[in-house]
Amino acid sequence: MTDSQRNCFMAVAEHSSFSKAAEALYVSQPAVSKNISTLEAELQVTLFDRQGKYVLLTKAGEILLSFLTEYNREYDA
Repeated sequence: MTDSQRNCFMAVAEHSSFSKAAEALYVSQPAVSKNISTLEAELQVTLFDRQGKYVLLTKAGEILLSFLTEYNREYDA
């Protein structure tokens, strides 16, 4: 997982939207989509249920979000 993939994942999870995540990260929406698609392929799981322009975390996405949240907390400490 690259820093870019991690940042995109966290932003999409926070905003429940690829386009809003892109705005928050100051990157294009296709760049966010590509990072998420690549991450899902690497992990061999679906991280988000896409429902129109909004997305919801899957169970795998919830687990990854929990792990990364704890990782960031420990890293900051």
